[in-house]
Formats: sequence, C-alpha cells, structure tokens
Amino acid sequence: MSWLKSAERAQVNDAVEIFSKLEGEIGELVRRDPGASPLQQENSELAALVQRASGTSVQEIQKLIAELQILRDMLQNEAARVQREIVKYAILTQGARQSMRTISESLSFWKIDRDASRVSA
Repeated sequence: MSWLKSAERAQVNDAVEIFSKLEGEIGELVRRDPGASPLQQENSELAALVQRASGTSVQEIQKLIAELQILRDMLQNEAARVQREIVKYAILTQGARQSMRTISESLSFWKIDRDASRVSA
C-alpha cells in the first residue's frame, strides 16, 4: 500500500471498514435464521418474551383454579353437613312438639277429672 497516495489509502480504508461492517451484519443474519427477515426475528423474540411472561401468569391462574376447586369441595361438604344437621334438628323439633302435645293432653285430661270431682262433691 505504500505505492498508494494518502487520499487513495483513506478511500481503501473506508471501503475495507464498510465491507467489514457489512460482512458482520450478514454473518449475524445468517446466524439468526436464514429464512427470517429482521421483522420476523423481532416478532419471534417478542413472542418468546410474551410467552415467558404469560407462562408465569398461566401457572398462577392454574394454581388459583386448583385452590378454588379445593375450596368448592370443602364448601360442598360443609353444605351437606349443615343440611344433615338441619334435618336432625327438624326431627328433634317434631319429637319435642309431639311430646309437648301428649303432655298437654294429659294435663288437660287431669284438669277435666279434677273439675268434675269438685262439681260432684
């Protein structure tokens, strides 16, 4: 290169620098995906980022769904238990009402007998 003038040398250096940059960009495109355009590459990177971010959200939602299903089962079991208790209470109340009716009838019968004995005496 010593035989080139300084202006020519500067042009050659600029050309070599431009060629090196172009070669680097081509190599980067080849390493990425030979069929993908830069826009497609950005879209796929964005899709991967969204998938990673939403993957965590989906896992959290699935965990919440599982917890809610467990709570639903617990509530259904508790509702069934409360219904059984209500039925037992209703049966107990009917028995108590029947006993009170029997006692009341017995007392009224004794009262009638006592009132009749006073009248005859």
